[in-house]
Amino acid sequence: MSMRKGNGEGCPGYAGAPLTRREVLKQAANGFGMLALSSLMADKAYAGLVPTPTAMPHFPSKVKNVILCFMPGGVSHMDTFDPKPKLNELHGQLSGDGQRTWQGCPWSFKRYGQSGMAVSELLPHIATCVDDLVVVRSMVSGFPLHPRGNILFHTGRNVGGHPSLGSWITYALGSENKNLPGYVLLHTGDIPPGGLENFSNGFLPATHQALPVKAEGNAIDNLVTSDDPRLQQAKLDLLLDQDRAFGASAGSDDAVEAAIRNYEMAYRMQSLVPDVLDLDKETEATKRLYGLDTTNKDKRNYSLQCLRARRLVEEGVRFVEVTCPVLFGQNNGTWDQHSYLKRGHEANALVTDQAVAALIKDLKSRGMLEETLLIWGTEFGRTPDSSNGDGRDHLETAFTIFMAGGGVKGGTLYGETDEIGKKAVENITTVHDLHATILHLVGLDHEKLTYRFGGRDLSLTDVHGNVIRPILA
Repeated sequence: MSMRKGNGEGCPGYAGAPLTRREVLKQAANGFGMLALSSLMADKAYAGLVPTPTAMPHFPSKVKNVILCFMPGGVSHMDTFDPKPKLNELHGQLSGDGQRTWQGCPWSFKRYGQSGMAVSELLPHIATCVDDLVVVRSMVSGFPLHPRGNILFHTGRNVGGHPSLGSWITYALGSENKNLPGYVLLHTGDIPPGGLENFSNGFLPATHQALPVKAEGNAIDNLVTSDDPRLQQAKLDLLLDQDRAFGASAGSDDAVEAAIRNYEMAYRMQSLVPDVLDLDKETEATKRLYGLDTTNKDKRNYSLQCLRARRLVEEGVRFVEVTCPVLFGQNNGTWDQHSYLKRGHEANALVTDQAVAALIKDLKSRGMLEETLLIWGTEFGRTPDSSNGDGRDHLETAFTIFMAGGGVKGGTLYGETDEIGKKAVENITTVHDLHATILHLVGLDHEKLTYRFGGRDLSLTDVHGNVIRPILA
């Protein structure tokens, strides 16, 4: 195959300019995967016989893994973890602009655990875990739009092209299992607004992007070879010499190296991933704990992914995110109830509540919660008033998240909103503060974790962010 470009074939003595390494990779995308695999098959290191260096944190930490249970659409804080009696008193009255009415909470609150933390009846299972939770009631976003809010929550920026939280953590710490990716996205076929930019590696090497895993059908597309083992081996042997020659000529190229590492990982995953994702080895009691015995398809899929999240961190995967199934055709995020608030939030809570609580309890019973940080979050909150008397709109000035696990002080409430939940007024916490705290909990200094790109040392938090020290254990 010619490795030159140009249209001078008819001119004697003419030779076009040689292709660049990137152009070769682009034109030979499909075959190049086989080239990488051929090298693997010839080298016994592919079987895990050769150890690889382990990335080191900036300082010692008990936390090894992170699980993010993301609730896209904007969960209403005053209907879950931030009760507002004053708002109930104002229910039905006109709000400030005269075109909207105050909307009280349709659910009652009770106090739970030794901490006496108040939780809505909307979340009865998570309510039983309050002594393991740090509930931050004073989150602010700055962007009341779903795509920008989601991308900000994941990447610290309101535009695409930047690495996500999971990518930064895996870039810094790697994976404890060389046969599995460091960053896995467990979804049910729907991607939150903002798209795959939420889970992108951005300018970091491509090995740090999220691997999507579906709940139904083939969990991972294009993982299993279509050839029988003998035919696959024959193809690999045929391409082995070409692989070696190309590797020698390419020299040092980050894009080429990242592609090779991704293909290497895909090969190693062929045997390990099906076993990790298979739940046949789980006890019936564990499956019931997560809610896998339900007849509700959406709940079962979400429960399946939460149980898989535990199995993945158990195998050393560094960062796992679980997203919600979309209900009622909510293309802006399943918790986005501008109308039918009661119906929508109850359906979403039914799907997610039991599985999230089960994940916390399961990790704790196995002695894994101390080394795992679980985060439950959403991109922004919802307004205390309504334009139609039946829903809530976007609110960037107040929302709630919670954390559980290693390094945080369970049974803690942090921050406050005003008496109607419209604005955070005490211990105001930005997304950058949250990111700085998460990095701190896994042993990373958010000011030191940088990557040189475009002539600057870029970071997850940029010039912002402070660790939320009062919530640390």
